[in-house]
Amino acid sequence: MSPHTRAVENWTLQPLTDFVREASARLVLVLTPSGQVLAQSGFSRAVDVMSAAALAAAIVASTGEIARQMRQPPFGALSHQGPKTGFFLATFKTDRGTLAVLAVYDLDVSSLGLVQLFYEQLAADLKAATPKGTVPKQVLAADFERELTDSLNTLFGR
Repeated sequence: MSPHTRAVENWTLQPLTDFVREASARLVLVLTPSGQVLAQSGFSRAVDVMSAAALAAAIVASTGEIARQMRQPPFGALSHQGPKTGFFLATFKTDRGTLAVLAVYDLDVSSLGLVQLFYEQLAADLKAATPKGTVPKQVLAADFERELTDSLNTLFGR
């Protein structure tokens, strides 16, 4: 496991570790659509995790709204590739609600096809590992900063 792989929710750790290894992903977040990070790999600074989570949540929300306005089901996944790096963002349903995965990969060691292939396994593994019969705690605006700080401290071992 990478020293930069951490989880707030321990049931996400093994599926995330397997995905990072198999897909050769450089950075990965497992998060809720609201941007609450459950696990991360590859990030060395809390501010980078916060920024990536906020951007991923914004993309999920904005593409969801575009789909709604087009009277279409939500988009399952998005990807973009630049000259050296690509990213993949997808959502899936679990017993505890929708989760999102953001994966950044270098084109010299991985590919969109490889990331998509192992994403399907990651989603299946996370669905299977999701604790049954528990409901995720609602995050209130008043608790958001404290919850975010606590999550980031856990992710970075502080």
